[in-house]
Order: sequence, then structure tokens, then C-alpha cells
Amino acid sequence: MAIKTRSCSIDGKRDMTIDEFKRWLSKFDEDKDGRISRDELADAIRVSGGWFARRKSKQAIRAVDENGNGFIDDNEIKNLVEFAEKHLNVRILFF
Repeated sequence: MAIKTRSCSIDGKRDMTIDEFKRWLSKFDEDKDGRISRDELADAIRVSGGWFARRKSKQAIRAVDENGNGFIDDNEIKNLVEFAEKHLNVRILFF
């Protein structure tokens, strides 16, 4: 289940809108609780071709989990978008 996006830019980043990013990420919410766990995020990173998925997912949770519950919920998606743009080779397009 690769990331399906509009295009890939010259710099190699995958372009997608915030809604596309959320829909793609929700496919990895295995328990359908509306939150993304470290393991679910690692699966998303791995499937998208990312290296060191476990390490990156642990780093992402630490960086974006504002309430410290160990999950990324809808209120923290903005933080995850920023992390993804810096570390996961994704560019989020805001229309």
C-alpha cells in the first residue's frame, strides 16, 4: 500500500494534500481508534519505502505527541505533517 499522490516533484518529494495524507495514514489505524500508534506509524513508513521505520516512528511520536499519551490523534496531525515534510520525503500541499 504505497503512498499514492498527485506527483513527485523534482526534488523527489511526494506531493499530497493534507486530506490525502490523513486518508493514507488512516489506512494504518489497525484498531480503528482514530489514533496512530508507534507501530502503526512504523508500518506506514515501511510501506512507503522509508528506511529505519521503527526508529523514525519512535522519533515522530516523541516529536509530535503533545499530550504524551504515546499516540498521534487528530489534534496532533499538524505536528505529524511537519515531521513528515522534514523526515519522510513528503510535501503537503495546502489549497
